[in-house]
Amino acid sequence: MGLFSLFKKNAADAPPQGADEAGRAPNSEANRELAQARQRELARATAQKIDEIEAAMAFDIFNTPEPAWGSAPKRPPRPPAGDATLALLDAASTELLGCAAGPAPVVEEIAVLFANGQLALAGQMLTASLAGAGADRSLWWMLFDLYQIEGRQEQFDSLSIDYASTFETSPPAWSGAPPQPGAAYAGAAPTLALSGPLDGAIGPALERLGQLARQGPLLRLDLSQVTAVEPAGCALLLHSLKQLQDGQRELVVVAAAELAAHIQAIVQVGRRDEGEACWLLLLELLQLLKREKEFEETSMDYCVTFEVSPPPYLAPAKVATPPRQPASAASDRFMLPPLVDGAAAALLDAIDAYAGRDGALVFDCSRLARIEYGAAGLLLARLRRLAADGKAIEFRDLNHLVAALLRLLAFCDIAKIFPHKY
Repeated sequence: MGLFSLFKKNAADAPPQGADEAGRAPNSEANRELAQARQRELARATAQKIDEIEAAMAFDIFNTPEPAWGSAPKRPPRPPAGDATLALLDAASTELLGCAAGPAPVVEEIAVLFANGQLALAGQMLTASLAGAGADRSLWWMLFDLYQIEGRQEQFDSLSIDYASTFETSPPAWSGAPPQPGAAYAGAAPTLALSGPLDGAIGPALERLGQLARQGPLLRLDLSQVTAVEPAGCALLLHSLKQLQDGQRELVVVAAAELAAHIQAIVQVGRRDEGEACWLLLLELLQLLKREKEFEETSMDYCVTFEVSPPPYLAPAKVATPPRQPASAASDRFMLPPLVDGAAAALLDAIDAYAGRDGALVFDCSRLARIEYGAAGLLLARLRRLAADGKAIEFRDLNHLVAALLRLLAFCDIAKIFPHKY
């Protein structure tokens, strides 16, 4: 039935005007009863018409055919890479950021606000700018990073839903807020990289890891090149991770999320073939990643499988978990602190000492939350001098707010900038 056909009058059904009233005396009791009956009938007819209209509208709205899958406009292909450095990168690594085309004015303004500590205003501008961002995801990534830095997981999850709906792709995963500015160590970090299968043969490498842990207040464990997992290797790595979290040092575990995905692919609820070690290492990695909800779900699966109580969730302190990264020109990266502010003299001196080594200057920014605008200028001046002396410089795993600031200040004229990839 058409919607507007419901309002057409049927003249044949309408009684002649005044036919019923012709022989009645005015103000009679029968006349009043007849009027009341007519009012009730009109009310029922009106209600019926309203029900029919609502039903017709619901039919028209909810029976509109959905567009065919894939009929949405396709996103434009990425431009071809023009730098040889990109040969090192893969889908899970960071992307090289160039200065050829500067950031949009709104991105520049937000980057400066953030650098000057006006986080609330930067967040408001980011939220207001998303509607006009189009296919450009940089504003989305900046807002994701802002929520991570502020520890606002509820807003992060809400944004993830909008992101998935807008771009028809998986949203970024919550990894928890980075270490707070109180953890201010900056300098070269001893690094151990594991590669190949995670099996019983990693024992000697983990002994070396224990030795490196005694060399300073920060240690970096890189799991980017782990290709498979076995129960014996899981038990050994789990033991080492427990020992390293003694509160005496900061720990950077690269590619913890990717290793967790490796383990999730082989364990199954109700099957004990992989042993408890794989499950317990998975729970430990989820704890390092600060994924409490996923930890609780996996704990229940572990409990069902082995009929034992799972370990409790304890949010880790002094732990950063950047994503998988490509091989670097330097084995020991320079770890930047969570905050680079105007009192940067000691930091600049440490950078000079690091530059005295052979090889490139590779700054690991996985702990870095913010660089103040004035401090960025001081850092740029120092790096210009080092670049003039022939030093190659890289910034790895930057958040997108800081990356926008460095791009605005033309850091990429002297350094390669790699913001983390969502």
